[in-house]
Amino acid sequence: MSLNEQQRLHQLRELLHHHAHLYYVLDAPEIPDAEYDRLFQELQALEAAHPEWVTPDSPTQRVGGRVLDGFESVRHRVPMLSIRTETDTGANGAEAFDARVRKELEVPESAPAVDYVAEPKFDGLAISLRYESGVLVLAATRGDGEWGEDVTQNIRTIGQVPLRLDGGARQVPPVLEVRGEVYMRRDDFEALNQRQRERIAAGARNEKTFVNPRNAAAGAVRQLDPAIAADRPLSFFAYGLGEITPADAGGPAFTTHLEVLEALRAWGLPVSDRVALCRGASELVAFHRRLGAERDALPFDIDGAVYKVNRLDWQRALGFVTREPRWAVAHKYPAQEQMTTVLGIDVQVGRTGKLTPVAKLAPVFVGGVTVTNATLHNEDEVLRKDVRVGDTVMVRRAGDVIPEVVSVVPPISATPGAPSAETGESTQPDLFAAPPRGPVFQMPTSCPVCGSAVVREPGEVDHRCTGGLFCPAQRKQALLHYAQRRAMDIEGLGDKLVDQLVEAQIVRGLPDLYRLGLNALASLDRMAEKSANNLLQALETSKHTTLPRFLFSLGIRHVGEATAKDLARHFGSLDRLMDATVDELLMVRDVGPVVADSIHTFFLQPHNREVVAQLRACGVHWEEGGAAADAPQRLAGLTLVLTGTLPTLSRDQAKALVEAAGGKVSGSVSKKTHCVVAGAEAGSKLDKARELGVPVIDEAALQAWLATGEPPAALAGVSP
Repeated sequence: MSLNEQQRLHQLRELLHHHAHLYYVLDAPEIPDAEYDRLFQELQALEAAHPEWVTPDSPTQRVGGRVLDGFESVRHRVPMLSIRTETDTGANGAEAFDARVRKELEVPESAPAVDYVAEPKFDGLAISLRYESGVLVLAATRGDGEWGEDVTQNIRTIGQVPLRLDGGARQVPPVLEVRGEVYMRRDDFEALNQRQRERIAAGARNEKTFVNPRNAAAGAVRQLDPAIAADRPLSFFAYGLGEITPADAGGPAFTTHLEVLEALRAWGLPVSDRVALCRGASELVAFHRRLGAERDALPFDIDGAVYKVNRLDWQRALGFVTREPRWAVAHKYPAQEQMTTVLGIDVQVGRTGKLTPVAKLAPVFVGGVTVTNATLHNEDEVLRKDVRVGDTVMVRRAGDVIPEVVSVVPPISATPGAPSAETGESTQPDLFAAPPRGPVFQMPTSCPVCGSAVVREPGEVDHRCTGGLFCPAQRKQALLHYAQRRAMDIEGLGDKLVDQLVEAQIVRGLPDLYRLGLNALASLDRMAEKSANNLLQALETSKHTTLPRFLFSLGIRHVGEATAKDLARHFGSLDRLMDATVDELLMVRDVGPVVADSIHTFFLQPHNREVVAQLRACGVHWEEGGAAADAPQRLAGLTLVLTGTLPTLSRDQAKALVEAAGGKVSGSVSKKTHCVVAGAEAGSKLDKARELGVPVIDEAALQAWLATGEPPAALAGVSP
């Protein structure tokens, strides 16, 4: 072995011992499983090439982990060994395993396919449950495979683990050790973290949120206080046996692994319903693909599939090699977590003006794709995780989810290597020296795209650009919002056309829409002369609108249709609204401090006022004051719900009439609803109104009410 190989072997052992300690003992891993597997396989290869350097304390000679102080140690009657890992993402992993099995068993090519049992590889904590005379007497962690930790009191808190087995017609053997996995469902994990966040917000000390369900489950099992374990929603799946009363002493005479799983289920233990009998490599490949396709939709985390030879006599014939059974293998999926380096932190501006910090990464293959960018969500998350340029980080990508930085991987302190025989000095270079870290991240105060002020509203985590109509990053969203039916109603101006107009720099802002010509439009892809003329006509028609529609079309944050109508009704004039103070805005119905500040900030920006001026210059106009402002407010303070098909009014027309009379239209029925207007084929809203005793009227009664001011008889005694 060369000096470099010897150094590398020593480094790998130190790294694997370090990370095994974090994973198995402290339940606080710093690197993803895929990275640990890669290092482990590299060490295996080196030791295979140089067996004279294999030592009893090498990570390849033991499972890893040790008993924590505070737990009693338990010796496993049957060792709890881990299984070989295949990381190939295609068919090769299953085919290679099948070829090894057939070779070891000397099964000829002409013989029938070997039967296997395929199961999900759960991402949790391995546990052994010992039942004597059907009663749970001991639960132990895997530990180092030979010695584990007594966690019986904590396991007793898991509802899925039976304290007593009832086999019914299938007699439970006197001694039964069940091997399985404690895990946490994804929905339970989210609920746990929400409770943790609430406790932290309430001032609770020594509380934290959890990185993933596996860590949360492992930490719960290994709490010294069972009350803490009981507070964590844990689940359990059984998948095998340890010690069991033999057949000649009254125990069951199993012949296949599938029979074992069926017996476990019959004895009242939870067994996954995603277990399948597979004949030969081709069916293993199909199982792997099928399970992988539904992986992200499963209620729990898995990181691969496990294949086991079904016949137990063949399992015994195949036996074990060092730390692994020859009759089983774990076929993993592309890693959902990997390590890489942060090269920089950029800030992206979204279509709605939201600023998002994004980590620029050294390319890394994770979740089946090469990732170079990962979201950091917001400033609070960057600071909480303390992500900086130069850091080594763990990146996660599951399915189609946007890659995110999970955590920073702390550097490992330098560890001296074996001394040189010639000099007596360490032969290991300081490969663990931490590179210099960049400065603490700060969100910019000006938009990196347009230079407008960046604000963070009280009570929110996101920062936003105030550029609005002016910011190029928000241009497409501003155009689409402006053109939608409930705003300026410009038919034909959809996503694809807006993309073309913006990317060709034909339209740089809202006023440019009214400067479009036939030639420019007709030159675009899939835009014939007729379509171009139709769009130009729609643009011309949109120039005459109402003040509420125009206000809504501007895309002012927090200003929806109802608020736009309230603003138009209150001020009656756009100029009065644009010059209103925050105090004046607060006098508008349902306008609070956040909405008032948003409107005031929008119209303080010179470029937003300039866009409004240019739109007016292009001929966009509306009635100011008039009917909307002067209409009798006969429904003031009342909330109505519209449901079903009305005889003469569309839903929008009815809504406009109610709001012009000072009423509010809600989308759902509640105890605060004053009246429901029902038409033909009214559904669940009508049922809900009857259940709550909310008055119900028809369109004719509504029209009469609006015309005369006299409420229908059904509303006698109803008031705002």
